[in-house]
Amino acid sequence: MPTESTFLLAGLFLLLAAAGWAMGRFGERDEEAAPPPLNIDYLKGLNFLLNEQTDQALEHFLRMVRVDDKTIETHFALGSLFRRRGEVDRAIRIHQNIIARPDLAAEQRDQALYSLAKDYLGAGLLDRAEKLFVRLAQGSRFQVQALEALCGIYEQERDWEKAIESGQRLEVLGGRSLALQIAHYHCELAEAAAAKKDYASARKSVKKAQSGRPRTMRGALTRAHIARDTDDNKTALKLYHRIIDENTYLIAEALPEIVSIYERENATAELESALQAMLKKNPEMNSLVAYTAIVNDLGGIPAIDDCVEQYMLNEPTLGEFVDLQQLTEGAEGSREFALAKVRGALSKLASATPRYQCQECGFSSQRLLWQCPSCRNWETQRPASRVQFDTVLQHSITDL
Repeated sequence: MPTESTFLLAGLFLLLAAAGWAMGRFGERDEEAAPPPLNIDYLKGLNFLLNEQTDQALEHFLRMVRVDDKTIETHFALGSLFRRRGEVDRAIRIHQNIIARPDLAAEQRDQALYSLAKDYLGAGLLDRAEKLFVRLAQGSRFQVQALEALCGIYEQERDWEKAIESGQRLEVLGGRSLALQIAHYHCELAEAAAAKKDYASARKSVKKAQSGRPRTMRGALTRAHIARDTDDNKTALKLYHRIIDENTYLIAEALPEIVSIYERENATAELESALQAMLKKNPEMNSLVAYTAIVNDLGGIPAIDDCVEQYMLNEPTLGEFVDLQQLTEGAEGSREFALAKVRGALSKLASATPRYQCQECGFSSQRLLWQCPSCRNWETQRPASRVQFDTVLQHSITDL
């Protein structure tokens, strides 16, 4: 079946044929001369199209139509069409053909270079695209677009130093703040340094990440992880608690770390007191604590176990499958066994379903991703607050 590009090429051939015929028919000529016949080149091109030989038709079109001031916009339109359709090889050839014109105006050359850079980007040729965008970022009318593209390329290549440089230039030229985005670039450097146990460099990068506004909580979380890894448990606990107080959605990341530190120090009594104080201050966090405990299999801590039990008893969907109230009325041993079995089923279910979802595009994942792989926005993922029930649940608890 003929494609959109086939119809476009056919239209171009017909348009050029009509224009050529009209110029010959109404241009300067002897009155007795007959109208010129339809150019054989147009007929040949149309024959390629009628036989769905689009490649040959394109080749013929490029040979037949010289790039000049009258046809250059047609070439740009055709190149954009092929790129949108994913036919980047054709788009590249068209834009290279434009650039090859020796008398091309500077503004048209920049437009052709920008179009070619986007072709390379669409083809995954990041090194070639980068070179052209770097050139365009030096002073062309596509400077802002080129810097935006460079940030995207450096994010893919994880070249955070260059991403920071391009982002800072883009802030100046684009007139908008990229503080959050640049802060994440610094956090990426900090995490990479911490992975190599270069904690001095990691702390410097975190400090830069937290110097702008708005601040990313990732910086505080990274600082807490560095303190944890360097056995500065006092600082780590202080930071983890502050993170929960300021951004409750990060409890899924901070609470398991808090529990782990207290358990390593054999300070379960202090942990219980800290949790009780936290829940008294923020009662709405009970369900978040319960969900985090279920997902991370945190148990044996009275404050957390109470949250989980209340969560299960108050979950309406779960009540469709299990009579939890009846389970809790049994003897102490059987009651604990029954609740533990339900909790285990919920934990399995939670581990098999996405835990985080992007607020911008809805992309879901099992772990926290600071940059959404789908929409490429930063810090837009939020954790689920409840176990996601579906048909799996019924199979998970049929033996209860």
